[in-house]
Amino acid sequence: MDWSLGEEFQTPDGVVRWAALGSGDPVVLVHGTPYSSLLWRDIAPALALTRKVFVFDHLGFGQSDQREGQDLSLAAHARNFSGLLDHWGLSRPSVVAHDIGGAVTLRTLLLERASFGDLTLFDAVSGGRWERGLFRLILQQAEVFRQLPDYAHEALVAAHLRHATHVGFRPGVLEAFLAPWRGPDGQAAFYRQYSQIKEADTAEYEHLLGEISIPVRLIWGREDRILPPQYAEWLHEKIPHAELHWIEGAGHLLQEDAPARLMAHLTARCTAR
Repeated sequence: MDWSLGEEFQTPDGVVRWAALGSGDPVVLVHGTPYSSLLWRDIAPALALTRKVFVFDHLGFGQSDQREGQDLSLAAHARNFSGLLDHWGLSRPSVVAHDIGGAVTLRTLLLERASFGDLTLFDAVSGGRWERGLFRLILQQAEVFRQLPDYAHEALVAAHLRHATHVGFRPGVLEAFLAPWRGPDGQAAFYRQYSQIKEADTAEYEHLLGEISIPVRLIWGREDRILPPQYAEWLHEKIPHAELHWIEGAGHLLQEDAPARLMAHLTARCTAR
């Protein structure tokens, strides 16, 4: 599957790879785990018809550097994202974030003090008690998971990816998402990043959520099994001026389950404030 990030941004822990498409008002797309910017392969070109779109792979993910010793905490991702915004010369871009990308962007906004024009969060980690399910097991037993035989590791990751979609992946997509996590290096990278993503890094900004003054839009798949609808309701309570939109018949991966309906929201003006 052809998806290439041709630009590089150097961080203390390695290179973050990124790309920009189109021209116009800037919008930045932020992915979560265990995915990469490949999630935006349909969304980014469509948005680029009218806007300048920035995509990147978090450090430790996709085409960005993976190696032992990297700081892959939400706090580190937020610092890297803030650095990227400076590198791109963006002062008030629109930001769209999914999964842990939500926590990264919220830390960047509230603790790194970056300036956004507006913020869209969908099926996103934001705060509260989100260490659950497989994620909690990996946090508790990271060393055991690192020792899984390769076939067991691959089966686990594939099942986790399938669990995120309500309608299933199109041909070739699951293989593309699996690729960065295969082999000894990929397996080590998978559990390295999961073992560093913790609620403590979202607890630090929760008390500031009600102070967000920019327009905020929340979009959620009604069938999300990774972050079920109560997480959207929790976030809406914390940011009461935010718009909240439900997408029926879709799970955690709106980019895969309902790309047209997601695009309809992303191309509509976000005015809630």
